[in-house]
Amino acid sequence: MFERLLNKAMNRETVSYLIFGVLTTLVDWISYKAFRLAGMDYRLATICCQGTAILFAYITNKLWVFQSYNFHPKYLLKEMTSFFSCRILTAVFTYVAMVVMVDGMGIKQDMICKIIVSAISLVLNYVFSKLFIFKKKSSEGK
Repeated sequence: MFERLLNKAMNRETVSYLIFGVLTTLVDWISYKAFRLAGMDYRLATICCQGTAILFAYITNKLWVFQSYNFHPKYLLKEMTSFFSCRILTAVFTYVAMVVMVDGMGIKQDMICKIIVSAISLVLNYVFSKLFIFKKKSSEGK
């Protein structure tokens, strides 16, 4: 039974989401660190790096993870609106969680907070992408 669940969970889509999720996280962390090294406040750096990571994630999720090749303008607008709305929601979560942990809880190592919040966001973003954004419709042909 465990093997059956593992086989179902470990498919091309899940594995590619994990790979591109890690890459998106690296884009997020590297840009965050770069903004911080440039002297940017952690709050503004959090917002800026989220924008960079969201754009990277949309392109990689659309093309390689969920293989959504419909580029019709009406469909693309709907898909992009859904994706960016969900990602902005998790970006708000990230921002609030960072402020709570750094300012509210007094955790001085903001990068540790960033790592914790990133793990939670990765799971949330997969659920949103799978259930609401790149869901396969039975009418879509391959």
